[in-house]
Amino acid sequence: MKSTSRVAVLLPCYNEEAAIAQTVASFRAALPEATIYVYDNNSRDRTCERAAAAGAIVRTERIQGKGAVVRRMFADVDADVYVMADGDATYDASAAPALVARMLDEQLDMVVGCRVGEAAAAYRRGHRLGNALLTGMLTRLFGRSFTDILTGYRVFSRRFVKSFPVLSVGFEIETEISVHALELKMPVGEVETPYFARPEGSVSKLSTYRDGWRILGTIATLYRIERPLWFFGGIGGLLAVLAVILAAPLVVTYMHTGLVPRFPTAILTTGLIILAALCFFAGLILDTVVRGRREVRRLAYLQLPAPRRVSEGA
Repeated sequence: MKSTSRVAVLLPCYNEEAAIAQTVASFRAALPEATIYVYDNNSRDRTCERAAAAGAIVRTERIQGKGAVVRRMFADVDADVYVMADGDATYDASAAPALVARMLDEQLDMVVGCRVGEAAAAYRRGHRLGNALLTGMLTRLFGRSFTDILTGYRVFSRRFVKSFPVLSVGFEIETEISVHALELKMPVGEVETPYFARPEGSVSKLSTYRDGWRILGTIATLYRIERPLWFFGGIGGLLAVLAVILAAPLVVTYMHTGLVPRFPTAILTTGLIILAALCFFAGLILDTVVRGRREVRRLAYLQLPAPRRVSEGA
């Protein structure tokens, strides 16, 4: 039977006139029944005209940043399956049917297209190392991770998209997506896909160091939000250790002489212990709040059915 699941291809774009027509045509050939959306993010070239001429539905998001575009796409587009890629022709559109089939057959909420570089120019200098470091850090912080957390090639279920509160503004959106799936313990999968160099005339918008620091900051912020007991408890533990180190000589002196000769140090030590206790209790209270929020998010996620194949005549 022929599948009638509604598939939407989402392509966020910014100044991609050199590649967008090729990208739209590639996804049109790979997923002929899909509706292709190009969301332009204040491009100063002919991205919109090229995308419309290629047959895509073109919409605009005025707030600058990929995260803002993803927030708008997820809110506006209604479908059963969402295929998200970049509009720079670096992702293999012919792999999309396999990604969609994997999600539907195994009832997954997200399938990640892990990039395998087909050319040395596909990755900018430092991006492979940065991706590996950030992926490893996410694993240590959250217990598990993906092979490629920064890939922009992903397939989502409807219940993922409609239960995901997008908070990021820029390129750190991929990290937020990964953490959302890990935190709610969603069923996810990975498929290796080729990753190509950009076409001539197409320029990357990424900044290796600036965006790397932003992604690193996003991981730290998400860890503070999702693991407050460990985050604030760790700070409290460091303060307590520092207090013990400072107090040790005072205790030794007091036991020998019965005096506290360095009174300012004793005051500092007391203050550090108080701060350590406050950090611990703050983490404990926030952990209770986070558990409640996570339950609400999980219930919102469960309001929508699991992805499955819908066949004509069923």
